[in-house]
Amino acid sequence: MNKFLLALQMLTRIHVREVPYDEKAAGQSVMFFPLVGLLLGGLSAGVYFLSALVFPPPATAAIAVLALVIATGGLHLDGFMDTMDGVLSGRPRERKLEIMKDSRVGAFGALGAVCLLLLKFSLVLSLPGELVPRLLIIAPVISRWSMACAVTGFPYARPEGLGKSHANFSGKTELWVASLTALIFSGAAGGPGGIVLFALGGLLTQLLCRRLVGQLGGLTGDTYGATNEIVEVAVLFMFFPVYKLGLNFLWPIF
Repeated sequence: MNKFLLALQMLTRIHVREVPYDEKAAGQSVMFFPLVGLLLGGLSAGVYFLSALVFPPPATAAIAVLALVIATGGLHLDGFMDTMDGVLSGRPRERKLEIMKDSRVGAFGALGAVCLLLLKFSLVLSLPGELVPRLLIIAPVISRWSMACAVTGFPYARPEGLGKSHANFSGKTELWVASLTALIFSGAAGGPGGIVLFALGGLLTQLLCRRLVGQLGGLTGDTYGATNEIVEVAVLFMFFPVYKLGLNFLWPIF
């Protein structure tokens, strides 16, 4: 239970009770990342449903996106901005890591965040109405699973850092539990289409992390956040071609 609460405490602003930070427990908590994604997705879907009773579709979509940012304290978005500043700087590897460690947001980070949020808002607004809650659940589940894949499957770029303990104390067991959990949640919420999005999200995670390792020599806490944000918006983006191909997002029994 403490490991789940630690995952919830690290990835969100939701604190049921304060859990002392322990490096080993932090690493093992990776297996619960998709469950945290499910809670965040449920929160976003619930906010969307309630907002739709009062507000027009554009405002409802914006509120649903904003709910995720508030619930996470902008943690992953901050990592995304830092990663954009570093990776797009065109500097040598060590300098990129220094730029990412700088708390100040640069032009690439600010522009990237604006584009990301606009794209996410546009995609949510464009989703078929009856499927919006399902996609708002699936996207955070798969994106938090992508962080588990990044932590367990790729080297850490720095000798120290908040994400270092995750990389040191997580492995195949945590990855398998996270993967099975994310697959079940994606299939339950999205039917066959949800399972396809799960597979595509996994493929994108591998490609993205390999690219980041090539740029930085490894991953960091910032790149974990960037991976989450990119995969989350990509799942919403990939929904449309998958849906156009005729894949059902409801199981036939429904």
